[in-house]
Amino acid sequence: MSKKSQKKSSKAPSGGPTAKKKTLKARASTQAKSATMQRTPASKSTGTLAKAGSHKAASKQLNSSKSASAPTTAAKAGLAEGQKAPAFRLPRDGGDVVTLADYAGQKLVLFFYPRADTPGCTREAIDFTRLAGAFAAAGTAVLGISADPLKAQEKFRDKHSLGVPLISDEQHEMLEAYGAWGEKSMYGKSFLGILRTTILVGADGKLARIWRNVRVDGHADAVLDAARSL
Repeated sequence: MSKKSQKKSSKAPSGGPTAKKKTLKARASTQAKSATMQRTPASKSTGTLAKAGSHKAASKQLNSSKSASAPTTAAKAGLAEGQKAPAFRLPRDGGDVVTLADYAGQKLVLFFYPRADTPGCTREAIDFTRLAGAFAAAGTAVLGISADPLKAQEKFRDKHSLGVPLISDEQHEMLEAYGAWGEKSMYGKSFLGILRTTILVGADGKLARIWRNVRVDGHADAVLDAARSL
């Protein structure tokens, strides 16, 4: 072996201190990288979970705040028997416009129903149609109101040969004024909609009777009895 080769091999032997230091540094670097890789996904997933949790909490707070800030319809409308009936001006089937003033000096029944051509609403509208002559004899007009557009009201009228005017309140102005728009629940979910309500307005323009959470069976007959008694 040459002298140069001997010097090189003596300076950097395979098992010398320099090689050991390099090996230790490489191991430390590898361990640091793996530790970083292990920590990074955990921190990301933790952040994602935190965001998801906060989003759910915000949603719950939003829903609860909505429920808390939305008073019941009756309280919002502030209606009570003996008060003056709120004025209205809305389109009816056939294209005419109906106002409260059109019925000044006579009794008026306003029945608010959730949706045209659904089972309960159909039975109710048919019952009021059946008694239309009796209401007229008692000096009482009858109007049906829902948020359905005019085309739906007219289709409803024609399909069941309804004989009472049907008002379209798509903007819920009259519904809210008379306390017939509010929070409902179905299958555990809450939503805003029409509350089946009937109002009897006296000839003096004041609210004579208010029926809320109406049950359809026999209701029209009960309203007729009330109108006759005024």
